[in-house]
Amino acid sequence: MHIAVFSQYHTSPDCPATSRHYTLLAEIARHHRVTLLTTPAWRPQQLTHEWPWVPPGVELLEANVPYDNKMGPARRALAFVQYAAWAVRAGRRLAQPDVVWGISTPLTAAWAAARVARYWRVPWVFEVQDLWPSFPVAMGAVPTALARQQLFALEKRLYQSAAHIVPLSPDMSDYVAGLGIDRAKITTLLNGTDLDLAACPTPPMVAELRQAQGLTGQKVVLYAGTFGRANDMPTVVAAAEALVAADPAATFLFLGHGYFAPLVAAAAARWPGRIRLVGGQPRHAVFSWFALADVAVVSFLGLPVLDTNSPAKLYDALAVGTPVVVTNAGWTKKLVERHGCGWYVPAGEAATLAARLQAILADTEGRLAAGERGQALARTEFDRILIARQMQRILEQVA
Repeated sequence: MHIAVFSQYHTSPDCPATSRHYTLLAEIARHHRVTLLTTPAWRPQQLTHEWPWVPPGVELLEANVPYDNKMGPARRALAFVQYAAWAVRAGRRLAQPDVVWGISTPLTAAWAAARVARYWRVPWVFEVQDLWPSFPVAMGAVPTALARQQLFALEKRLYQSAAHIVPLSPDMSDYVAGLGIDRAKITTLLNGTDLDLAACPTPPMVAELRQAQGLTGQKVVLYAGTFGRANDMPTVVAAAEALVAADPAATFLFLGHGYFAPLVAAAAARWPGRIRLVGGQPRHAVFSWFALADVAVVSFLGLPVLDTNSPAKLYDALAVGTPVVVTNAGWTKKLVERHGCGWYVPAGEAATLAARLQAILADTEGRLAAGERGQALARTEFDRILIARQMQRILEQVA
């Protein structure tokens, strides 16, 4: 079977990114022909070169469309349109696929997948990584009422035309069903994590990293991920400063990059050694940092659309036995409370977050128990190899 995959932003485990589709494509390409239509936007951000850019067996087509997290809305929109236009042309020149897999974000990548599927008269599967256009609308990136109306209409048409829809969280699935889409063609497949990579950091390796970083005897809080506009970074930075001021044994690490990096750097300058801007790490190395931490923060703005998301940092932390504090009021809050593997603090409440972190760090027994429960959950529910096999079955059934 030939599968054409439309994904504007491909990453490998050498990149400071979640690389979900690297794992999925690697597994599916063992059984089927896979053609990936993407861009090299993340190639320059590879921090190591331990993996091939695409998994073995995946045929690569790339459009040279630049993209950066720091781009403004207009420049991002141009990149979305450029990729979509190229993807439609390239998709029509392919050997005929049996099924098309369109991955949003952005919504325009899914639109291109739908157009190519219609051209070849084959079915297509719509993977929903984030709710678009709800997310950019909530962030103020779609300024006109006409544009918002057109985007929401396009979204619904794409859901209707897809043979199957794969959202990355149960709340996203509920949203799609709420638009009148038949539940029978919706399957939730969580973002998940790479359990093989999560198993790599051994206790001696983690102890060596802790010593190398001068963190022996310190209680470590970790934020790992994008320092983006949606991640409520001003609240996290304020909480970090309050925490280290109150607890001399606490250190707050920020692992990543993005829009608010200068804000994090300024806090690190005010609290040298106690608040640290580590910078981005390749996918395969990030698990050592999660294992080093006593607790990880998974933060977003208090917007309903963000309550639906499926953040990689949640799965990565739990996979190594590190409990989490989440600020989403949606399904992640229910998840950590139901399984006892984390805690919830409302978004935007820096003092509450700092107090919660201080209490968690003081309760060693409770923290370790929460981490064990989270790791057990990850082993049964978050394995990307199993998720890849579920995705493969969906594609086969649709085709």
